Amino acid sequence: GENLVKMASIMNASRAVGRSGVGAVMGSKNLKAVAVRGTKGIMVADGEGFKEAVLAFLDEIKKSPKIGLEARSTYGTWRIIAAMKNMGMLPTRNFQAGFMEGIPEIADIRKEILVKATSCFACPFACGRRTRITDPEFEGEGEGPEHESYSQLGPCCGVTDLKAVTKAAYLCNEMGMDTISTGVTIACAMELYEKGYLPEKDLPFPISFGNKYAVGKLVQVIVKREGIGDLLAEGSYRLAEYYGHPEISMTVKKQEMPALHPQGYQGIALAYATSNRGACHTKSGLRFEKRFEIAGQAALTKADQDFIAVVDSSGLCWTIFGGLLMLEDELLTELELATGVGYSGETMMLAGERIFNLERLFNLRAGITADDDTLPRRMLEEPVLKGENEGQVARVDEMLPEYYKLRGWDENGIPTPEKLAQLGLTREGEL
Repeated sequence: GENLVKMASIMNASRAVGRSGVGAVMGSKNLKAVAVRGTKGIMVADGEGFKEAVLAFLDEIKKSPKIGLEARSTYGTWRIIAAMKNMGMLPTRNFQAGFMEGIPEIADIRKEILVKATSCFACPFACGRRTRITDPEFEGEGEGPEHESYSQLGPCCGVTDLKAVTKAAYLCNEMGMDTISTGVTIACAMELYEKGYLPEKDLPFPISFGNKYAVGKLVQVIVKREGIGDLLAEGSYRLAEYYGHPEISMTVKKQEMPALHPQGYQGIALAYATSNRGACHTKSGLRFEKRFEIAGQAALTKADQDFIAVVDSSGLCWTIFGGLLMLEDELLTELELATGVGYSGETMMLAGERIFNLERLFNLRAGITADDDTLPRRMLEEPVLKGENEGQVARVDEMLPEYYKLRGWDENGIPTPEKLAQLGLTREGEL
């Protein structure tokens, strides 16, 4: 963050406020840390009712096959790696493919590097992983790698070696860097190099796809902004633009895409394109049943984005309340017992819609427009060549008009005066 690396994170022990370069914002202000100490407890509107609701929810978690507590605590996010590989949605070689051979099995990961499961405070899911590598080549200990870290520092860079990827993730954690953007930026550099756009004279060593040593080494030059690291530290869009090929940057609104290949799921393609903070997998639900169809995706995406805005603002976990589950009833119950505001399902979702629109207004003032609600050209024009997703492209342009209409925005993606008035986002004399 102090070196203004664009993918710098704000770190809390082993967890990260990882995306959008917020660590660089702190670094630019010479802000070292934020420390908070509470002494008076936390008051909620209905303490007994809230306690009962939480205990009932925990009991439901233990019994529900839909929630899958045992699988989540046993395998953590590693189980997603196998699922994405099987669905052809594992970003490979800078999103040129969605599948790669040689991905380690969960049993092998557990056997080779797992120390123990870890959790955020009081969370029964314990989806975190404390790991250790004893191999002198990649020796280290730390958290992860989570699904996103392994995918983007690994297959996205053409690398499957578990220890090499885990070591690169350790380095990112230690230095405070977003593993998603770091991995995709390195993958972009590898493609630029292999296609002859990034000359070897600009590099400290060759960086072809599959070079398991290159990933960790490049993390270290990015942190220090040494040589090519100075360009890599600006993120993949500016890197690719510098070498004359911005289309090789796999970004939305200049933020690198996460580890769900959008050509394998039309809903996530629309969610990436319309996310207010650029490509992000945690701002929508994951509904894979009709993933190649575009019918209904606009309505689902809008509803999911509004709901998850409430989840985020409540300080709750997307993995539990959002993601595959979308636990709207459970959130409403706990939110109302905690606040006593008088929320209904409708007013809760309206609060989320207000948040999403306020973010949109911020972006519009910053110069981000409907032209930025899109995906890299590769996702739109170059079909997947093999696997379950063969022949698929992301059909964002077909879904956007309906999405804008459902949002109450005009054809240019601008919230209408009527929508702003409905949401209370107007000031006297201003629409």
